[in-house]
Amino acid sequence: MKKITFLLMMVVLSTTQAALPTAVSGQAVPSLAPILEKVTPAVVNINTKSVQYVRSRNSEFYSWFYGLPNTPRERVTQSLGSGVIVDAVKGLILTNHHVVDDADDISVVLHDGRTYSATLIGSDDGTDVAVIQIDAENLTALPLADSNQLRVGDFVVAVGNPFGLGQTVTSGIVSALGRTSLSGLGYQNFIQTDASINPGNSGGALIDLNGSLVGINTAIFSPSGGNVGIGFAIPSSLAARMMRQLVEYGAVRRGSLGMDVQDITERLARAFDVGQKQGVLVTSVDPDSPADRAGLQAGDIITNLNGDKITSQKQFQNYEGLLELNTQVVIDYLRNDQAKIVRTLITEADRNELKGDELHELLKGSLLINLPAKYRDRFQGVLIEEVQRNSTAWELGLRAGDLITAVNKAEISSLKQLAQNIKTTKKAPMLTIYRNGRNYLLPLE
Repeated sequence: MKKITFLLMMVVLSTTQAALPTAVSGQAVPSLAPILEKVTPAVVNINTKSVQYVRSRNSEFYSWFYGLPNTPRERVTQSLGSGVIVDAVKGLILTNHHVVDDADDISVVLHDGRTYSATLIGSDDGTDVAVIQIDAENLTALPLADSNQLRVGDFVVAVGNPFGLGQTVTSGIVSALGRTSLSGLGYQNFIQTDASINPGNSGGALIDLNGSLVGINTAIFSPSGGNVGIGFAIPSSLAARMMRQLVEYGAVRRGSLGMDVQDITERLARAFDVGQKQGVLVTSVDPDSPADRAGLQAGDIITNLNGDKITSQKQFQNYEGLLELNTQVVIDYLRNDQAKIVRTLITEADRNELKGDELHELLKGSLLINLPAKYRDRFQGVLIEEVQRNSTAWELGLRAGDLITAVNKAEISSLKQLAQNIKTTKKAPMLTIYRNGRNYLLPLE
């Protein structure tokens, strides 16, 4: 009888413990459920497909030997990611560049199971931000918070599609802000969080406890490829700036201050009588650049940009890469031990990259940039950084890594010169292309 009574008590006890209390000492138990009910409909799953045509050496031999057509084999690759609806009326979705890069087909699965084909509006490799669009009704969008107001220790929630499992929610805190110098990533100003982020979370939402978007989940730091509590998100304020340009221009238009800098070594710090982390040393200034118009010279030490302290070459390049056109930049610098401040404006003519069709219709599908400083001691010209497969520029024979060194035999050393020479030529432009140690002539006609 005692045994039966004991068992009954255990059943009652276990039943009582299985039901979570709705309140403790008269206070409601905290729950993220009310926030997530509003947020999760705005987070979508993204599926992409890309088709590549490949030929094997064996198939080429047998095709030649037997006189058969050498038809390339079709290889289809698929990927999964996440996205965030930020405009319910227009159907605009923020995601990562690497989620939709080179995709031939993009489909979006909503929280309620509806599936739509998406159109790529624009994508930026530098910040890993992309905007896609769907034609759908009754969408839910997330409001964008001012991520500049975040503090280390704030609670955040990550929503996405890890490992293709379906929509998943994790929570944590902001571990750090303004993270840079991460290997293999572009321009950086990341939010670091310990909210679990895994493959497939890319492009998903990082929200605050008000249910507003504070970041786009983009990367993890992990020796195993899985979550170890170190995840990174693009701040919503930065993503919003990039989105405005992608929607308006289809690309992010960046400017350049027009100067090269280097880190201050221990020896240079002694020579200039400054601290080793007190700025970066200007090594050269491009003619008619924003830096030149501001009066900066080689030997100056840049200490701050728009009030933000600059301590390394990487940080300077990162900050410069995130500056928008028609933006005034306040530069603090040292010259001959004297602290000085100047202001300069980055204009349309100071752009550091151009889409090919902005120069000539036959260059459509290419992206051209000013030659990085590390190559200028050996090469001169404008670098073709990217050529989209099967584009007009691709069919013309141009490839990523080609260097345009002259137009109609007149040497060029910057995008500004290239644009001017193409615009003013009275005949079809003849480009001189440098590739693998050889020069080629390419007429644009």
